[in-house]
Amino acid sequence: MRRDNTAWGATPAPSLAWSDSGDPFSAQFEDVYYSRENGLAESRHVFLCGNQLPARWQEQQRDCFCVAETGFGTGLNFLLTWQAWRAHAGRSGRLHFISIEKYPLDRHQLATALGAWPELGELAAELLAAWPGRLPGQHRLIFDSGKVILDLWWEDVSVALPDLAAHGQCVDAWYLDGFAPARNPSMWLADTFACMASLSRQGATVATFTAAGAVRRGLEAAGFNMQKVPGYGRKRESLTGAIAVPRQPQTTPETPWDLDATPRGGKPASALIIGAGLAGASLARALAERDIEVTVLERGTIAGEASGNEQGVLYTRLSRRHSALTDFALQSFRYSASFYRQLFAAGQLTPGPDGQLCGSFHQHSDEQELALMGERLRDLPELAQVLQAEKAAAKLGVHPARPGYWYPDSGWLNPPAVCRTLLDTPGVKVIEHCGELSLHSNTEGWQAHDMRGQCVVSADVAIVCAGSHSAALAGLEWLPLQRIRGQTTLLPESSATVGLRAAFCHQGYISPASRGCHCIGASFKLQDSENALRAEEHKENIDKLLAALPQWHDTLSGLETSSLEGRVGFRCASPDYLPIAGAVPQRTHFLQTYAPLRKNARQFIASRGNYVPGLYVNTAHGSRGLTSAPLCAQVIAARICGEAPPLSRELLRALSPARFLVRDLSRNRI
Repeated sequence: MRRDNTAWGATPAPSLAWSDSGDPFSAQFEDVYYSRENGLAESRHVFLCGNQLPARWQEQQRDCFCVAETGFGTGLNFLLTWQAWRAHAGRSGRLHFISIEKYPLDRHQLATALGAWPELGELAAELLAAWPGRLPGQHRLIFDSGKVILDLWWEDVSVALPDLAAHGQCVDAWYLDGFAPARNPSMWLADTFACMASLSRQGATVATFTAAGAVRRGLEAAGFNMQKVPGYGRKRESLTGAIAVPRQPQTTPETPWDLDATPRGGKPASALIIGAGLAGASLARALAERDIEVTVLERGTIAGEASGNEQGVLYTRLSRRHSALTDFALQSFRYSASFYRQLFAAGQLTPGPDGQLCGSFHQHSDEQELALMGERLRDLPELAQVLQAEKAAAKLGVHPARPGYWYPDSGWLNPPAVCRTLLDTPGVKVIEHCGELSLHSNTEGWQAHDMRGQCVVSADVAIVCAGSHSAALAGLEWLPLQRIRGQTTLLPESSATVGLRAAFCHQGYISPASRGCHCIGASFKLQDSENALRAEEHKENIDKLLAALPQWHDTLSGLETSSLEGRVGFRCASPDYLPIAGAVPQRTHFLQTYAPLRKNARQFIASRGNYVPGLYVNTAHGSRGLTSAPLCAQVIAARICGEAPPLSRELLRALSPARFLVRDLSRNRI
C-alpha cells in the first residue's frame, strides 16, 4: 500500500443506523452487523465452533495461535474469542487476532454497540480504553500482559491481505465476516481467497456465516476443502473448511529487498541485546513476553546514555499529507500512549515520580495549517484537537503565546524509570558495566565478547540497541548514524511555574515539576562531541521557554545560568529521522543482488534480500525514543518470531536498515 504524499485524515466513516432495540445497521450496505436474534450465540456457533475453537487450542504445538478476520465491525467476534481464550487456553501460549476493517466505528459508536452485551463488559471496557478511533493505518493493541495481541488494519481487504501475505504463513483460523456477499461483493473475491491461502499455516481452518455457492467455489479454487454445515437461527447453512496445501508467499509488485530469502524457522529460545536504554529495554520486554530468555548487556548503566534525562514528553507530529515519517509517528504514538497507560494501571509505573499521562500541548505558529488540521481532526478527538491560546491555558494552567495542538493521551515520563520497569520483567537478565563489547557468530548463534576477548553471553539471536555506538558492532559501520548533542536544564519549581498541569512543547519542552524541578530543553548541536554543561545552552533553553511563556519573564530572566544543573546526552538519529529497526542485511551479498538498481532505480528484481542470520538492529530513535521504541520493539519481535507484523510493508521498509543500501544503489552512490 502506498499513501505517501496523499491527503491525511480520518478513515471513511461507517454509515450507521440503529434499530429501536439499539442494534447497529449499515445503511451503506443495507445489512446488519450481527444477528438480531442473538448475536453472541451466532458468533460462537459460526466462528468459534466453525473453527473447532477452543478445542484446537488444547492441541496446538506452537505457542501462538493466530486468528485473522475480514470485517471487525463491532468487535464482537474478537471479544468472544478473547473470552474463550481466557477460559480455555490456560496460562501458556498467546492469542494473536488480526482484523481488517475499512469503515471502523468511532469510540462512542463502539461503546453503544457493545453496551448490548453486559457479559462482555470487562473485556469491552479494555478494548474501548485502547481504541484507536479512525486514525488511518495499522494499530496493535496488547492485552493480558502480552498474552493477547489485537492487530487492527484500517484498510480495504484487497489492500491489507496482499500486504500481509508477502510475509508468508502465519494464520491458524479464518473468520470470514463482513457484510453479505450480495451486499458487499468486493470482500469476497478470488484474490482475497488466494491471499488467505498464502497466509494459512498447515491445518488452518476457515468459517463463515454464508453458504453462497460462489464463496464456496472461490475458497475451493484457492486450496481450501469446504463443506456446508448447519447455520445459526434462520440461516439453514453456513460454510467451514480447512486448507489443503498451504501456498507459497505471493509475489509482490515491488522489489522484495525487505523480505528475507531464508527466513529463520521457529521462535528462538534466547536473545542477547546490547544496550539498556529505551530501545533495548522495550525490546527485552517484548521478547520476554514471548517466553524468550533475554540477556541485556550495557556498557555503562541502565539508561546511562540518551535515555537518561529526568523528563521526556510523549511526542508525535501531524501533517496535512501522509508520509512514512508522519504515519509512523502517529501510529507509534498511539501504541506507546496505550502501552504506558497499561504500565501505570498495573502499578509498574508510579504517577508523579515516574511520569503522568496528563496530556500535552504543542504550540504551532502556522494559523492556516491549524485551521486546515482542525477540520481534519474533528473525526479524531482521541488523537488531538486544535486549541486557541485561551482554551489551551485551561488545559495547561499557564497561558501560551500561540495556539496549537492538544494531545489528550500524551504526557511526560521519566525515561530511566521506564527502562528499569521494562527490564524488571521475568525472563530478562541485565548485566551492567560491560565496557566495550564485540559480537561474533557461529553455527550455534551469537556471542558477545568483552575487551579481553572473553565470551560474556551466548544466544540464538542478537539485537544491537546501542544508540550511536551501534555502528561499531557486528559490521554496522555503514549505517549513516548522526550523533547529536542535547543539553537539558533543571529549572527549579517556583510560584510562577507551579501551576503547570500538562506537558508543553514549543521550540523546546517543559513538563510539570518532578522532585522540585522542571526538566526543560533540549539543545540540538550537530557535530559537537563536548559532554560538559554549558551556561549558554542553559540560557538558550530558558530563552525558548520565555518566547512561549512570556509571563514567566520576571521569574526566569534573573536566573544565574552558570549555577543551574542539567544533563548532556547524545541523541542518535538517522538522515531521514526515522528509527532504524529490523534485520541486518548481508551488505556484500545485498549489493550484488540489487546492483542493477544503479542503472535503473525502478527496475524490478524478483530476488528477496540477503540478511545476516539472527542479527537485528534497533537504534536512531533521536529525541522521540519514548514514543517510537515500544512499537519498534514489536516490529523486531514479530520478525524474530515469524509473526505477522504490526505495520504495513511500506512502513517496515521505511524502518529497515537495508533502506540505506537501496537508496545508495538507486542514486549510484555505492
